[in-house]
Amino acid sequence: MYMPVNISKFRQNLFQFADQALKGEAVEFIHKGVVFKVVPEVPVSKLSKLTRETVVAPEASLDTTELLKEMEAEWAKDWSEI
Repeated sequence: MYMPVNISKFRQNLFQFADQALKGEAVEFIHKGVVFKVVPEVPVSKLSKLTRETVVAPEASLDTTELLKEMEAEWAKDWSEI
């Protein structure tokens, strides 16, 4: 659970807390007994945080027809043994 920081610590680390809020993390500070929450004006999309991954085997076929035929043949063989 996140605890609010006092205004002095918030002021000292303002840019770190701003970056934290941009990442969607909770940022709160206390001033004269009142808790303030810092949030971006426009919420940051969770999808924007995704990073692109490279394809491990770009020459591999994504056609599952052949794989499905092989699997069905193996299933038929297994069931014929029962």
